[in-house]
Amino acid sequence: MKQTFRQRFWKSGKWFGVLFLLMLVFRLVYGYVVTDAAQGGEYTSDFFSSVANLRKNYASEKQLLKQDVAPQANATFSQKYEKTATVRSKTSQFEKDIDTIKKITTSFEGVIQYEQNTGNKGNRQIQLLIGINPEKFDSFYEQIQHIGQVKSTEITKVDKTNEYRQLNAKKASLEKNLASLNELRSRGGAIGDYIKLHEKILEIETQMQELGVELGNFDTENEFCTVRLSLYEGAPEKKVSFAKRLKVALEWTIKYYAVLMCSLLVLVMVIFILLLIIDKLKVIKMVTAKLDE
Repeated sequence: MKQTFRQRFWKSGKWFGVLFLLMLVFRLVYGYVVTDAAQGGEYTSDFFSSVANLRKNYASEKQLLKQDVAPQANATFSQKYEKTATVRSKTSQFEKDIDTIKKITTSFEGVIQYEQNTGNKGNRQIQLLIGINPEKFDSFYEQIQHIGQVKSTEITKVDKTNEYRQLNAKKASLEKNLASLNELRSRGGAIGDYIKLHEKILEIETQMQELGVELGNFDTENEFCTVRLSLYEGAPEKKVSFAKRLKVALEWTIKYYAVLMCSLLVLVMVIFILLLIIDKLKVIKMVTAKLDE
């Protein structure tokens, strides 16, 4: 049964309608995905990673050392580690939230070891490095996430036991060298040798002082875990309504659907003209062939 022109028109029109709806749905979904990704990716740069020579906090915990020789020979050793939490938040109540952070830090007996304030009102930010007792670290980390709108969080724990042992070994070596040099100095000798010996002793003593500062960070009396907090000021984010998203998606779809249809129309016209040219060339060729006969 032959289809009428109206039936063929509606059949073709359905496909164009489906294409329009697919473009509309695509743009609507794209609006949700891109907006959420942009909001989630805001303020993700880590300020503290670009700042060197900040205080390092270390903590220790007892670990059971299992030995294969005899079960009764199992012993415990102190593991040294560095535990750091990074929290980045945005707030519209900047000054109020800073006061809240400092009050919470005081209530947890924490220490603000570094603070930097930048920016003008309406676009301010504060960077805080807070030392927290290892036993209170998890509770403090949980509490601090209730301030402002959290953009990202991260916790890292790095074992520092070997580094601690290496520092102690280096300290023992320096002490041994210093004792030997002091013994040589007590024997006397030429004034030039004595001066060189004195300079060498001062050099070792300086190294021992620097080493003492590094080992002091591992002291059990100064044990802390670190919370790196970045707080940014900004207006509360407004949620985009579905009606607005639909309006934007519809405008985009109409625009690019029209562009697509025009492009298809031009393409069809070009193909049609090419077919006409090819057909004309065939006719000319046929006429030329007959004349040659």
